[in-house]
Amino acid sequence: MDINTSEICDMYADTVDVVDPIFTNFGGGFACCGEISTVKCFEDRGLIDKLLASDGVGKVLLIDGGGSLRRAIIDAENIQLAIDNGWEGVVCYGAVRDVDLLEEFDFPIYALGAIPVSAESREIGDLDIAVNFAGVTFLPEDHLYADSSGVVLSPEPLELD
Repeated sequence: MDINTSEICDMYADTVDVVDPIFTNFGGGFACCGEISTVKCFEDRGLIDKLLASDGVGKVLLIDGGGSLRRAIIDAENIQLAIDNGWEGVVCYGAVRDVDLLEEFDFPIYALGAIPVSAESREIGDLDIAVNFAGVTFLPEDHLYADSSGVVLSPEPLELD
């Protein structure tokens, strides 16, 4: 499915939330959509790895990393895990690393920035809870649509041509 967030905003202006334009795409894929699974963690990637090891077909992983740019919670290893398990994309309110490798994946990876330091892996945080950042509250099972123009959120799946 082709995603065009500009058209989505034109068609569904009254029903979608537009996420503040704070993300950079570090992946080689440019668009994704799907039901979100949320994880809230701070400088710890353990729950992210655990979630990405599960079936992600039709889902986008939405990570509230507290906006930290001190430790990367996404890297080439867990993106390969995401691809292997069918995830559609990742939106990370935090940092990534392995930027040159991430660009080689045909997979969208939206994040705030990059740093070479990896996060801990202690599985500290929360899964499938409401999180709030970038001017939007994200609820588990909301539907996210992202492309090079931006990220939008809908409580229900949208009818797209």
